[in-house]
Amino acid sequence: MTETKTYVPPVDTLEPNWYVVDAADQRLGRLATEVAKVLRGKNKPTFTPNMDTGDFVVIINAEKVQVTGRKPEQKLYRRHSGRPGGMKTETFNQLQARIPERIIEKAVKGMLPKNALGRKLFTKLKVYAGPEHPHAAQKPQALVINTIPGGN
Repeated sequence: MTETKTYVPPVDTLEPNWYVVDAADQRLGRLATEVAKVLRGKNKPTFTPNMDTGDFVVIINAEKVQVTGRKPEQKLYRRHSGRPGGMKTETFNQLQARIPERIIEKAVKGMLPKNALGRKLFTKLKVYAGPEHPHAAQKPQALVINTIPGGN
């Protein structure tokens, strides 16, 4: 009889928390890594690689997220319609003006596992362009992420 080496937390202890993160004046990549850790559950002692032990994250003010250097003009976002010649490309500035939520969603999704677990974890991310969100009934706690060294 072999002994399991992976800790499996009891299912009744997996009550997820809700966190709200203000993305105003935050760096995109550093914000996305911290949010991905919370979605995955790596900040908890009950973390298990093959289970959903993470929490829900609500990101507000997605339109105010920042990138450094010349990324606003040079960073490209691509999507494809599935048809021949259907590749569409736009810069960070263009996408931020059109759909600012998608920038954070793509950054966080790229940091999650590329399997069914990653797709399930991604559904726990809620991103909103402005300061309002419809999740007040879940009583989300403020999660402070300081992505600017020496900053706020």
